[in-house]
Amino acid sequence: MERTLASPQVTHWRQSAIFPIFVNGKIAEFQTEDKSIFLPNRTAHLRQRIVTSNLRDRYISCTQCPGNDRGSVFDSQCLAKPLSISQGHNSIRPSFIVLHPLDRVVGCPVEVEHVDGSRERTRFPDLIDPSQCFLDIKELSHEPIPGIRARCRMEGDTWECEDHRNWSDASFKTYVRPLSLPRPYVIPGGSEVRQTVSLTFSPSVGHLTATTRPDRVSISVGEPSGRTMPEIGVGVLADRAPHALAVADTLKLAGLQLLNCRVDPRAGHGVPELARYRDLARRLAAQVILEIIVPCREAPATELAQVAAAAAAAGLFPRAVAVTAATDLASYPPGAARPATPPLGEIYAAARAAFPGATIGGGMLTYFTELNRVRPSLAELDYVMHATCGLIHAADDRSLMETLEALPHIARSTRAFIGDRAYRVGPSNIGMPFNPYGSATTANPQNGRVTMAEIDPRQRGLFAAAWAAGYVAALVPSGVASISLFAPAGEFGIAHHPMPYAMPGYETAPAGTVYPAFHVLAGFAAVAGAAALAVGSSDATRVQAIACRSGGRTLLWLANLTPEPQKVSVAGIAGPADAVALDEASFGEAIADPHFSQRSTGRVGAELALAPHSVVRVSAPSG
Repeated sequence: MERTLASPQVTHWRQSAIFPIFVNGKIAEFQTEDKSIFLPNRTAHLRQRIVTSNLRDRYISCTQCPGNDRGSVFDSQCLAKPLSISQGHNSIRPSFIVLHPLDRVVGCPVEVEHVDGSRERTRFPDLIDPSQCFLDIKELSHEPIPGIRARCRMEGDTWECEDHRNWSDASFKTYVRPLSLPRPYVIPGGSEVRQTVSLTFSPSVGHLTATTRPDRVSISVGEPSGRTMPEIGVGVLADRAPHALAVADTLKLAGLQLLNCRVDPRAGHGVPELARYRDLARRLAAQVILEIIVPCREAPATELAQVAAAAAAAGLFPRAVAVTAATDLASYPPGAARPATPPLGEIYAAARAAFPGATIGGGMLTYFTELNRVRPSLAELDYVMHATCGLIHAADDRSLMETLEALPHIARSTRAFIGDRAYRVGPSNIGMPFNPYGSATTANPQNGRVTMAEIDPRQRGLFAAAWAAGYVAALVPSGVASISLFAPAGEFGIAHHPMPYAMPGYETAPAGTVYPAFHVLAGFAAVAGAAALAVGSSDATRVQAIACRSGGRTLLWLANLTPEPQKVSVAGIAGPADAVALDEASFGEAIADPHFSQRSTGRVGAELALAPHSVVRVSAPSG
């Protein structure tokens, strides 16, 4: 049974060449081989190395001039017999992709040279840009280190840059071909695709000395931050409600406050589906947020009144109702024509009339990208919602964990247009329940790391537990009212239930088995409404932390986001402190016992050692 699921072998949906720029004030590594050809089912990471991919079934060669302290050059040609495309080929984006990380880039000055030779001095966006940041690019230059200018020059096509934080990626992406041009398009047989990306430094970086990363992460716990711990929920889809009911006795032990239950009249959902939601909510003693996809085939008032009547007939009276027009389930790139849809204000007003006893939410039942492009009418809403997905553009472990870096930017950008309106996030997942960017999610029968897939093996391992702890830690400072993560059972589940696909290590798991993420959500659900404390981490890319005061004690969660052990120093916690560690050593006990997180596995001091992808909860008397 894989527990951390941190193998370097990955499958990448849109295989992309990734060109490293800078991270944390240090120059990323260069590879200096004269020539490399990489297999199409491998991807590396923007912070460490360059990778290439294929044009579907054709290799791309990457030729790099030997790197030195002034720069490096990458050159590509599509190879098929061997230097040209022998047959016509449909393509969306055959190109290198350049990723700039967020640190020392967000909101910082940049100079853009356009393809017509003109130059523009501007800044990388601070708040997340719903459209492309820069168009018609030939070169981007900025100072990742004061006094050192990095010039990234791109030739062979017209490039443009978009803010990848929209999809919770921790980067800005520069790519070809422009979104304003038709796609997919045909590359004629016999043609070549040639691109060059060069990175140069002025002055030379030869005088710089490499910084040594501290051998431990320092965590400081302070006074109340003025925020409260959010309510915790899970998402329930209609076709998975029977599975949720099957694990309800186990799930009740998590103490969740909310069930995000989705209903889609287009799929014929009605009284039977709503009755299952009613039964599940009663068995869990949880409140229902009814997520309604409004077909917009008739007047919204008519359609929502029909859903309300079915809910009443089923005996389901939701605490909150969230609505999204069916047309907004699909994502439309900037400039694309959107289908005619009733005004959002009309949809929200119809929801309030149909469900007068519920709070009304609007926004997106998909992801922040779509919310940022179609912003809600606030006057009719009690709260705004959206979700995120971790597997949209990359599926390797490190890129997935890095999506947590984008969450504070997403929350800050959302707050910029919703003000102090209540803000709910979720149901968010590692995998993808629904694909706004295509006709279906990606099949993953081999339990690999695959973008846009529903099934992801990390959901059942320690990785998902660490990711969930980091997710909540990243969002609590923004004052979210609730966070819903994962599902009761199934592809996104926190409790085990047999499914018609392979689940290595769980083939004979008995009833009552839970996945590690169960304990993380249960721990946070137990302190919903408690006073959150100000917490600082000297390196949140390695260890995320979140703390609160509850029942006369200070509770601190530490999540190791890496596949390596991490040393941690904690300040601001009074001793003696108890701890419970969710890690490889306790894995067997944790999945067998839904009460595991309520116990103590030992006493700890100010110095801790975190195992890979572990979550440790420290409990100490409040000073």
